[in-house]
Amino acid sequence: MTAAQTAPAPSPVTLPNRPLRVAILGVTGAVGQELLALLEERQFPMAELIPLASPRSAGQALRWQDQELTIQGVSEAAFEGVDVVLASAGGSASKQWAPIAAKAGAVVIDNSSAFRLDPTVPLVVPEVNPEAAFDHSGIIANPNCTTILLTLALAPLAAKRAIKRVVVSTYQSASGAGARAMEELRTLSRTVLEGGEPVSEVLPHSLAFNLFLHNSPLQPNGYCEEELKMLNETRKIMGLPDLRLSATCVRVPVLRAHSEAVNIEFVEPFPVAEARALLAQAAGVELLEDFEANRFPMPTDVTGRDPVAIGRIRQDLSDPHALELWLCGDQIRKGAALNAVQIAELLIQGPGAGVVS
Repeated sequence: MTAAQTAPAPSPVTLPNRPLRVAILGVTGAVGQELLALLEERQFPMAELIPLASPRSAGQALRWQDQELTIQGVSEAAFEGVDVVLASAGGSASKQWAPIAAKAGAVVIDNSSAFRLDPTVPLVVPEVNPEAAFDHSGIIANPNCTTILLTLALAPLAAKRAIKRVVVSTYQSASGAGARAMEELRTLSRTVLEGGEPVSEVLPHSLAFNLFLHNSPLQPNGYCEEELKMLNETRKIMGLPDLRLSATCVRVPVLRAHSEAVNIEFVEPFPVAEARALLAQAAGVELLEDFEANRFPMPTDVTGRDPVAIGRIRQDLSDPHALELWLCGDQIRKGAALNAVQIAELLIQGPGAGVVS
C-alpha cells in the first residue's frame, strides 16, 4: 500500500454543492433534535442522514422525513464517506471523535466547548465573521449560546464605532442545561404549586419559582466558566483580543430562550437613533420595542424562532459614550443548532455568498 493510499483524506475548505451525507453526533439530545427539525425546515441538501449517539441510545428507531432510521453507536467506521458532522454530544465526545471524523474527510461543526479557544480552529457566527469559516482544517467550532446572541447585537454597532467596554448580565433558561433540566423545571413547578418541597436532581438547586447564579465551575478570579466563555469567545469572534467585557450569568425559571441586559461603552458618543437603525437592518436580528406600550423582547417572543429580538435601546445616563439594550434569543436554535446549520450552508455557498436567513 502506498503512502498516498494510507494518508487521511483532507477535509475540504468548502462543502460540495450537491446532496450531502450528514451525520448528527448526539442526535437524541435537545440540540440534536433541533438539528433534525432545521435540516428539514431549511431543505438542507441531504443525500443521507446518519444519526449517531452513545451506545445507550444505539439501536433506537428514529423517524425523519418519512424515513425510519436506526440510531448508530458512534464509531470510527460511522464517519466513512460522511461530508459533514454536526456534533452536539458534549466536549469529551467531541475531543474523541471530531479529529477522527475530520481525518476521514468530513467537516465537523462542533457545538461543544472543546475547540472554541483553540487558535487553529475557527469560531464562527455567520452574520459576524463568515470569512473565518473558510480557514479551517476539518473542525469549526460553534460558539456558546450566550456569546452568539451577544455578538449579533455588538457586531453591527462595532462596525460603526469602536467598542471600549461591555457589561452583560444573562438570564438563562432551563433548556441551556438540556432536555432533562426543562422537564425538571416543569415537574418541580407542579410540586411547589401543590405545596410540596422541590428537590432538584438535574440542576444543583431547584429552578422552580427560583433563580441562581450559573453553576459552571468557579475560577480563582471569582468568575464562573460560563462568564469567561463570553469574554474569551467574544474577543475571538470579533477579532478584538483586548476587548474589556464583564459578564454575570444567571439561571432563571424559563423553559426556553435566553435573555441578556447589555451595556456597551464606545470610544465616542453613539446616537440612539443611529444604533436603532443599524440593528433594525442587521442580519439575524429583529427590533422589538414599543416605548409607549412598555413592550420589549420576551423569551416567548423568540421561542422556536430564528431571529434575536433586541429592544429598549437607550442612552446610558451615567456615561455619554454608552448605550443600554435588552435582547432575547432561542439558544437551542440560533444559540446552537441554527448557527451550526448556517455554517454548513455557508460552506456550500462559498466565500462572499452571505448568510441564508
